Order: sequence, then structure tokens, then C-alpha cells
Amino acid sequence: MRSKFISLLADILEMDVNEIKLEDKFREYENWDSLSYLSVIAMIDEEFDVQIETNIFKTLISVEDLLKAVTKV
Repeated sequence: MRSKFISLLADILEMDVNEIKLEDKFREYENWDSLSYLSVIAMIDEEFDVQIETNIFKTLISVEDLLKAVTKV
């Protein structure tokens, strides 16, 4: 699941999979913007059938935090 998630995130951010590390702060990626945010939320919902509330999403810092939020359900 981790590699699928990172691959999908890399596609959204137009990055190479090898550039994304679990400890990275995803909001600091050069391509991160409001459209990326919406795309990530939609990807998580469509691919993993998980809905992350906005107030929860705001507390997520790293790529690993995102991944944990997806796998927690």
C-alpha cells in the first residue's frame, strides 16, 4: 500500500517517486498548492475509500502522516 500511495502522490505532484520520502513535509514540495490538496483528498477517497476531514488534514505534516491517516481506517 505504501508504494501505491507514494506513486499516486508523486503523480499528483509531478515528481519522481524516488524524490518523495516519508519524513518529508508534503506542504513544502515545490508543486504543492490548493489544487494538489484537492487532488490528494480525491485520490485518497477514490483509491483507498478513506475520507479525511479538513480539520484532521490540517494536522498532518509529513508524507508518513498522510499514509498513516489512510491506513488507520
